[in-house]
Amino acid sequence: MTGNNGFRPSKHCLQACLSFVLASTLAFTLQIYFFSPISPDPLHLPHVSAALNLPTSNKLQEVAKIGEGLLDKPEDVCFDGEGILYTATRDGWIKRLHRNGSWEDWRLIGGDTLLGVTTTRTGGIIVCDTQKGLLKVGEDGVSLLTSHVNGSEIRFADDVIEASDGSLYFSVASSKFGLHDWYLDVLEAKPHGQLLKYDPLLNETSILLDNLAFANGVALSEDEDFLVVCETWKFRCLKYWLKGERKGRTEVFVDNLPGGPDNINLAPDGSFWIALLELSQEGMGFVHTSKASKHLVATFPKLLGLVQGMQKKAMVVKVGADGKMMKRFNDPNGSVMSFVTNALEFEEHLYLGSLNTNFIGKLPLRTA
Repeated sequence: MTGNNGFRPSKHCLQACLSFVLASTLAFTLQIYFFSPISPDPLHLPHVSAALNLPTSNKLQEVAKIGEGLLDKPEDVCFDGEGILYTATRDGWIKRLHRNGSWEDWRLIGGDTLLGVTTTRTGGIIVCDTQKGLLKVGEDGVSLLTSHVNGSEIRFADDVIEASDGSLYFSVASSKFGLHDWYLDVLEAKPHGQLLKYDPLLNETSILLDNLAFANGVALSEDEDFLVVCETWKFRCLKYWLKGERKGRTEVFVDNLPGGPDNINLAPDGSFWIALLELSQEGMGFVHTSKASKHLVATFPKLLGLVQGMQKKAMVVKVGADGKMMKRFNDPNGSVMSFVTNALEFEEHLYLGSLNTNFIGKLPLRTA
């Protein structure tokens, strides 16, 4: 005791408190490391990009909002030969926009796992379902094309394109994590992605490339002599040769992009439009370089919102067939569009899909 002025804790009390703090800290640390769903490697985000030398344009703030209120996070867009627009939404619908401006709830597949779509030369569209695999959707219904490769289930079909011979090239974003946990693949920073080919004549699926860094958008070149596949958390796109002396070889098409590339589409002039994601909020890049921080965020999913930056802005770039950046369009604060996942040029307009809107953006390119 210290008299009437106060109470001095006993030595045993201090030891007990210290033991409690140490035990709590140890338990918290063990929970983070032993219950973390990831086994991460450090990821260093790019600092400088050639795109920063392009003129700044906030053109994405000038988009017209088509289908506003009718579409639930339309991730991808495609057009058929008659000019009908197709998109897959989070409520499980394939919806289409007719030339007369009317929307149709065309086919209900169900679930919230529909991503990339592409039209086919024989009619109908191909849809990537991250749970089921590759689907064909037509006037006569829905059929499953492929769900396995080399005996393993295709877990995360992401984007698809059809070649002139009917072959389908598509990406698997991650063979470890699913759609709703996709950011864990970014945090882990270990390559689980694939580029696959489906042969409709043989009804066979094969692996063209493995160990990709979140394989995302897929596009064919104008002459179909090579494929481009996006690696989101490596901020680059790869070129995979389909013809010529370099057939079967892979090289970097464009790297050091100012965002993680999502979907990619061939433009009428032979260049490519790429939608870019802001993978990390400003000031939060340190999380990706620290294994401890990654474990912490992965263990407590509510922290993901503090790290992710997709909802804060939007960006698309146009890249030439030689891999050189030509144009850049932004919405720097996400006031109109954010989390843009797709940019497709059709009849002198750019159509923009997003996982954070209830509309598809439409931007005239003559004035852009």
